Amino acid sequence: MPQDDMIDGFENLQLLDMDGCQLSGKIPLWISTFTNLEMLILRSNQLTGPIPGWINSLSHLLYMDVSNNNLTGEIPLTLMEIAMLKSTGNSSHLNPRVFELPVHTGPSLQYRVDISFPVVLNLSNNNFTGVIPPQIGQLKVLVLLDFSFNKLSGQIPKSVGNLKNLQVLDLSNNNLTGAIPAALNSLHFLASFNVSGNDLEGIIPFGGQFDTFGTSSFDGNIKLCGSMLLHKCGSAEAPPATILSTKQTDYKVAFAIAFNAFFGVGVLYDQIVLSRYFG
Repeated sequence: MPQDDMIDGFENLQLLDMDGCQLSGKIPLWISTFTNLEMLILRSNQLTGPIPGWINSLSHLLYMDVSNNNLTGEIPLTLMEIAMLKSTGNSSHLNPRVFELPVHTGPSLQYRVDISFPVVLNLSNNNFTGVIPPQIGQLKVLVLLDFSFNKLSGQIPKSVGNLKNLQVLDLSNNNLTGAIPAALNSLHFLASFNVSGNDLEGIIPFGGQFDTFGTSSFDGNIKLCGSMLLHKCGSAEAPPATILSTKQTDYKVAFAIAFNAFFGVGVLYDQIVLSRYFG
């Protein structure tokens, strides 16, 4: 990526797509001048370094995909301040679900088409560390949130339950711990959910959308329990050694009872027989 401080002339640019261009280097400062940018797609490159703190200057950004790079650092809090990702679409020209795309069919022929895009934040397949910021709950218009295949730690913030429009949530293959927040049960539009490959524990929320997710959504979290898993909550089986020990004890008790009963009957029989001869 060119690292010039400024590249002028693109102030009206709405879409920047550099998908799979084998680009290296850091996300450059000149992108911050694209104040009308709505879609930023830099996925499948070799970009390094952190997400820059100026990312919130892209106040119209509604689609950001930087997946499949080598980005590092923590998820910046300024990312949670992007105005369009927090917008509820109170006016038609701020509707984050509609992208006005100019189409050119000739040198002098142009028309505009309204194309609906989901509101996306995709940081997957990088090397991000640290925790998922609780401020993530401010991005209330998100439809897809993908932080999978990073090195994130800590717990899943309860504030994720505020993302009422969320349809896809992928936090798989990180180092997340703790329980799955029950607040996520309020995500009524959630169609895809994946937290596999973490170290989560406790009871999986039940009811609502959680009743539709298969076991693959939770694979690799051996401390989780729930109705959809083989490991049911509160039904842990005793270790085989304990079961064997209990069986052995039962055999010993049964044998002792049987032996005492047999011995008692034998003594009684002997007394009856002896009494006939010596009575």
